[in-house]
Amino acid sequence: MAKETGLAITTLSVDDSGGVARDIRNDITNFEFATPREEQDVTGVDKSAKERLLLLADFSIGLNGVFNDATNLSHSVFKTVPSTSVARTVSLNISGQTLANEALFTDYQMTRAENGALTWQAPGVLADGVTPTWS
Repeated sequence: MAKETGLAITTLSVDDSGGVARDIRNDITNFEFATPREEQDVTGVDKSAKERLLLLADFSIGLNGVFNDATNLSHSVFKTVPSTSVARTVSLNISGQTLANEALFTDYQMTRAENGALTWQAPGVLADGVTPTWS
């Protein structure tokens, strides 16, 4: 695989509250995600350097976008976040590599900037205990 840019992401969909995947790439201006692991320090007193074990896996995502209340786009997807606790499938596909996870979105933040821009942020975290895995 060659080095690539992050231009033209082929898939970034999030389920709406009804469980239907919605392609909201056009509303998203930038995003970040992480797949960290917890760790346990198991260093014995006989060591001069750290020993660690990997523990639970996790996933988090932060989506940022431009407000769009057209049917089945970003506002339709996230407007129920404050009132429901529905896990949603988040699917990313970058250069043919797919990462799909069940996530709980913990907030749907709106910002009206000084210049008039209306944007949103939606942070999500792993919901179902399944280890995030690229396929």
